[in-house]
Amino acid sequence: MNPISTAKLKDRMKFICAGTMVVIATAVTATLVGCSSARETVSAAPETVSNVAVISAQSAKIPDLVEAVGTLRASQTSQLAAQMMGNLVEIRVHEGDLVRRGQILAVIDEGQPRAAFDRATAADLASQQQIAAAESELTLAESTFKRYQTLYERKSVSPQEFDEVKARYQTAQARRDMARSGQAQAKAALQQARTALGYTHVLAPFDGVVIEKKVDVGTLASPGMPILTIEDQHRFRLEATVNESDVRYVRLGQAVPIVVDALGGQELKGKVVEIVPAADAASRSFVVKVEMPVERALRSGLFGRARFARGERSALLIPRSAVVERGQLQGIYVLDLNRIAGLRYITLGKPASGQVEVLAGLQAGETLIADPGSRELSGKKVESR
Repeated sequence: MNPISTAKLKDRMKFICAGTMVVIATAVTATLVGCSSARETVSAAPETVSNVAVISAQSAKIPDLVEAVGTLRASQTSQLAAQMMGNLVEIRVHEGDLVRRGQILAVIDEGQPRAAFDRATAADLASQQQIAAAESELTLAESTFKRYQTLYERKSVSPQEFDEVKARYQTAQARRDMARSGQAQAKAALQQARTALGYTHVLAPFDGVVIEKKVDVGTLASPGMPILTIEDQHRFRLEATVNESDVRYVRLGQAVPIVVDALGGQELKGKVVEIVPAADAASRSFVVKVEMPVERALRSGLFGRARFARGERSALLIPRSAVVERGQLQGIYVLDLNRIAGLRYITLGKPASGQVEVLAGLQAGETLIADPGSRELSGKKVESR
């Protein structure tokens, strides 16, 4: 090929490439201009919402509380057990029954104890007759001894006769004393038999309610075997667990607010009545017993929280009405510098008196909507009242 033709060909190729680049650049520029024009066309002024209450988030001093969780227990609980061996022939109560002190709750077969009681009663009667006979004999021997003593002083009887009468008198005294000892033993045996017979009846030690029946009729009872459990339903205590680092904030007689979830969050006033002096080695915590006020809805086993004050701390509080629910998440509408509302998810603490503490997601001084209700306000401009 001609060298001159080759050079011309190269020049033509450069011209074509340059033209192509100009065309591409022109197309790109046109596209960008078109996109910009489209964006400017789509973008519009945000919707304005008027008459909206807004507040500024501010820090406040609130009580610093130690929360101790625990379980409600009856102040008085008794597990009734058998005190003798025998067949359980009757159970007169069921779970939930109210009982009175001294009421018979269960009966154990009393055949053998009744026979022992009858024997002891007969032995006691026999001992009384023996004492009566011994005292009659002693009375006769004593009067004879006194007569012979007078005769002996007058030298009217021989010393041998006097000694024989004196010996009979002393023997009668000994028999009387033996009869009295026998009677004491008989009475002790009778009391023992009476007590054993009383063990056939299981009695309520105080007014309360039956919360558990552990055996059925026909069971062979043995000493120490649980039969029933009753508790006093009028007085309860919260047995709460307090960490060893916080137990210094607990004092005997201290008034303590308590929340029982089963009562719908109602706050009750309790009083610290006992601090168990030994800590649990596994959890490094102490058990604190708080006396509960009289409340008919309380039951043993309920979950409760006791709150012990340890000073004050700063917290960011907002009205509970400012919080919106999105499934399991909580959020608030926060206004930016242009007063455009945006939904922001936050972490909340415990509510108190219509307010709730914000743990994360909000800074002091930021503006938020006080009561958005069910309205969707994201991206809207807010005009406050």
